[in-house]
Amino acid sequence: MHRRRRTAIVASTALLLATPLVAACGSEARPGAAALVGGERIEVSTVQAEAKRVRAAQQRSPETAQLVKDSGQLSRAKLYDLIVDRVVERAAADAGVGVTRKEIQQTRAGLAQQAGGEARLQASYLQERGVAPDRLDDALRRELLIGKLAQSLGPANTPADQERLNRAFVTAGKALDIDVNPRFGRWDNRQLQLGDYRAPWIKQRTQQPQAAPPTGA
Repeated sequence: MHRRRRTAIVASTALLLATPLVAACGSEARPGAAALVGGERIEVSTVQAEAKRVRAAQQRSPETAQLVKDSGQLSRAKLYDLIVDRVVERAAADAGVGVTRKEIQQTRAGLAQQAGGEARLQASYLQERGVAPDRLDDALRRELLIGKLAQSLGPANTPADQERLNRAFVTAGKALDIDVNPRFGRWDNRQLQLGDYRAPWIKQRTQQPQAAPPTGA
């Protein structure tokens, strides 16, 4: 796998946060839905199911107590992820960017080698990003989509380059007309966050970790 493949959700999501998303719907989401995104419902039951997946994985970890303590806003974190997934998918689709199953598998293999094995890779995503092991491919897909979108718009080496990527997410967010149930907080278009919730692993930086090639180097 090429060392320059962009797979860092930390850095790429920071780019999302750098510029406001605009014009999300100000009305409340329909009863029974956690949010409406692009006219499609994200059900409360879906959010709860995703949170349960993470909790179940945490219970199997030797660091259960610390993991649970560090993920107190888990339901909002999962809704946040579900919304951002759709923003990324829309922006990528608008740009004609896609990701294949093979690319996800290759990236996973490279990252597992870099982490010291599949188990350690899964543990890292669970601890740092609240991703259940059976959702790891979904997380990698989002990372790859963001990386490909960035590449399609030009290298994100300067503020102007990053602004082009940010505008793609602004456009996608506006088109999706995001409306969140007040139970989960208000959707902040300027910060891309739910009320006072912002994924704790997000850092404002542009460095992007690289996956190790599958055969070593």
